[in-house]
Amino acid sequence: MFPNMLPLASGQFGALPVMPVQAMTQQATRHARRVYVGGLPPIANEQSVATFFSHVMSAIGGNTAGPGDAVVNVYINHEKKFAFVEMRSVEEASNAMALDGIIFEGAPVKVRRPSDYNPSLAATLGPSEPNPNLNLAAVGLTPGSAGGLEGPDRIFVGGLPYYFTEAQIRELLESFGPLRGFDLVKDRETGNSKGYAFCVYQDLSVTDIACAALNGIKMGDKTLTVRRANQGASQPKPEQESVLLHAQQQIALQRLMLQPSVVATKVVCLTQVVTADELKDDDDYEDIVEDMRTECGKFGTLVNIVIPRPLPSGEMGPGVGKVFLEYADIESATKARQGLNGRKFGGNQVVAVFYPENKFSQGEYNG
Repeated sequence: MFPNMLPLASGQFGALPVMPVQAMTQQATRHARRVYVGGLPPIANEQSVATFFSHVMSAIGGNTAGPGDAVVNVYINHEKKFAFVEMRSVEEASNAMALDGIIFEGAPVKVRRPSDYNPSLAATLGPSEPNPNLNLAAVGLTPGSAGGLEGPDRIFVGGLPYYFTEAQIRELLESFGPLRGFDLVKDRETGNSKGYAFCVYQDLSVTDIACAALNGIKMGDKTLTVRRANQGASQPKPEQESVLLHAQQQIALQRLMLQPSVVATKVVCLTQVVTADELKDDDDYEDIVEDMRTECGKFGTLVNIVIPRPLPSGEMGPGVGKVFLEYADIESATKARQGLNGRKFGGNQVVAVFYPENKFSQGEYNG
């Protein structure tokens, strides 16, 4: 009777045949053996998820139920991009909790308990926490690397300009101290920033100071919203006021440091390089263009050079006195900006800044 009521668990993931009583036990423990995996990339399938988690469980020393694969079954909801991964044992499922934030197919995934997980009942079935001796470094994780982004001291950082790099954001946040965890949320399809991040400081005492100092600051065309992720922004305690003042001064300096590279583009605009008089003569103009092409081509592939000239009437048109350099990629433009900014040219100190690509392509040179 039992084999008909409780069919043997079998399938493509190498589940071991079980006796009827064992099948009943598996059913009773399933809530504690299943793991929720969220944020899966579109290319994920049952086989790839099973193979990946069996491999990493073995790599970290998380297998406790003997030889073979830890994963016995996988169910994927492709529309909502999550999976339920069923492990052989309760202990192995608990060890899998340490894999939160692991990179799967190029994207970090969330590893959580499923909604039907019963902590009280699970506690009677086996360990509820990961083994502290797991070799997480073998798969590029550190204890608390993702778990450190949970809890009351997790900070939400919103309103970030989309062109801010991860390094720039970390630099801004770390002016208050080293981070225990950091996650810049990115679009899974494009890999571009969604404009918000989460972080946790190693020294939790600076949490409120950082929130108060950063919240409301203008960054480019955005205004930062910075607060504890699970509540409204807290006000710093009176004894923290002096620290907050110092922190706000640090932020002002950070803003100045970030501004030059905030709008990194393929176009660099130079000023203090040429004068209107030097551009009037055709031969002189051609010499200047050629000199610029030779010098500025050292930083990368130079696609175009535009040096606006005075109008035939002698009037100063838009952009006269500026030199616009269009490179094939942002990396080359960044090298040019760094290499040319501050250089002496004809006795003048060159100023090099990034210029909006859309304005350049439309011939707007007065920005």
